[in-house]
Amino acid sequence: MKRRAYRDQQYWGRPVPSFGDPKARLLIVGLAPAAHGANRTGRMFTGDSSGDLLYRVLHNTGFASQPTSRLRDDGLKLHDAYITASAHCAPPDNKPSTEELNTCREFLTRELALMPEAKVVVALGRIAFENYLRAAGLKPGGYEFGHGVEHHLENGKTLICSYHPSRQNTSTGRLTEAMLEAIFTRARQIVSRR
Repeated sequence: MKRRAYRDQQYWGRPVPSFGDPKARLLIVGLAPAAHGANRTGRMFTGDSSGDLLYRVLHNTGFASQPTSRLRDDGLKLHDAYITASAHCAPPDNKPSTEELNTCREFLTRELALMPEAKVVVALGRIAFENYLRAAGLKPGGYEFGHGVEHHLENGKTLICSYHPSRQNTSTGRLTEAMLEAIFTRARQIVSRR
């Protein structure tokens, strides 16, 4: 259902494609398109509060050309970064079902195969963390999730865990801008030395 604020806008309303530099050394894995964000605009993390925070932090750490993203064609470019999601369609109540995640995982697995230069993966939330590990052929049970926890994986990649930049996490103080910026500052340090 459209929100009143967007009633005059045409919603994308289809699977939202990944976004960024396909030769990137940084891969960001999110949850799923927000109903009135990416599902409306057609670009990952665009047009909602999660994206407002994420793109500001990516700009501050040199991964994005501008600090804001409101529309798919607003000129935003990612530098050495690529954003994908565990599910590419907006799920009911913003919670993808196991079936949706299993169906979409094949696309993530293919993306991983097409991105050999990706050396650092930032998983935004536990679902993205577990889904990335499964797509990479690893068992999630062997890895701890926690904000700022870093894993050096058998596939040669560094996996950095972060809480998702959702309003639920930011309004409660579970995730602050400084905490998220520290994650991407660390990612920048790692990709810069490889």
